Amino acid sequence: MTKPELKNTRFIKALLREDVDVTPVWMMRQAGRYLPEYRELRAKAGDFMSVCQNPQLACEVTLQPLERFDLDAAILFSDILTIPDAMGLGLYFEAGEGPRFKKVISTKEDVAALKVPDPQADLGYVMDAVSVIRRELNGRVPLIGFSGSPWTLATYMVEGGSSKDFRKIKRMMYESPEVLHELLNVLAQSVIAYLNEQIRSGAQAVQIFDTWGGALSTPCYREFSLQYMKQIIEGLIKEHDGQKIPSILFTKNGGLWLEEIADSGCQCVGLDWTVEIDQAKERVGNRVALQGNMDPSVLYSSPKRIAEEVGRILKGFGEGSGHVFNLGHGIPLDVKPENAKAFIDSVHEQSQVFHS
Repeated sequence: MTKPELKNTRFIKALLREDVDVTPVWMMRQAGRYLPEYRELRAKAGDFMSVCQNPQLACEVTLQPLERFDLDAAILFSDILTIPDAMGLGLYFEAGEGPRFKKVISTKEDVAALKVPDPQADLGYVMDAVSVIRRELNGRVPLIGFSGSPWTLATYMVEGGSSKDFRKIKRMMYESPEVLHELLNVLAQSVIAYLNEQIRSGAQAVQIFDTWGGALSTPCYREFSLQYMKQIIEGLIKEHDGQKIPSILFTKNGGLWLEEIADSGCQCVGLDWTVEIDQAKERVGNRVALQGNMDPSVLYSSPKRIAEEVGRILKGFGEGSGHVFNLGHGIPLDVKPENAKAFIDSVHEQSQVFHS
């Protein structure tokens, strides 16, 4: 079956540093808890994973923000921890505490028992969701697939959930580096298979979320995070159905390593709000596009203040393509939807002058 032609190409073009009419914009976590319609749907579904594992519900949630806002991309509604869950670790969500695992990885025997999940057999609900979303989008905007980075997935698997000090995984890193490398390698192979199947199912761009890479020292970031993301990017499908499939690499608190991230082979480097975009652009040159990087907390302010910050960042990037506007991390759960709309509309309105 012939897929419908993409009507809004700004996002893909900007990732490939091709000319666009205005700067494209989407938001990390744009589908989720800040929207009342999502909270209502989740309450009916029962819990978060019940939504993720139902392709029709995942599609409905993915499309909810597009009904409200003039976004330039949709992102699959899922979770970065689907891979460890498919490895048998038993993902669940504790109220007020975030994700937890019933089984924790702590020994070389635990790591040796892990297998690369089959994307269709073990994670078919994700692929079904991608297919359904792509069909329902009908070419309206491109669909982004995603995964966590091996380092980020490993931190959850070893810590058993979220962590403030990463004590367990850092102990493994220094005490048994060979065990951690074995874990990271199986995760890298899993992410390659997972993202490639998302691409085959309909994802038109992919993002790797390296949420905890910034917790590492520079030598450890290179050894335990970046090298595995390079391995993934090298293994990704680069073109599907005659279209290029761009990749975005986002390391939170990764501003120290922008040049090295830009050399990873990705098409776009995601920036958090701790890096000034003009300096980032100067450092990476024309090697990659840049995505970001407004502090999500700005969305608590007034539409006027939001517009001022949007204007400052647009001016920082300057003229030309290669910028995808986004937040420097996910949208907070208690932001007013009307402020998100003011943000998105402001990007489109103010960016026109930079693309003449």
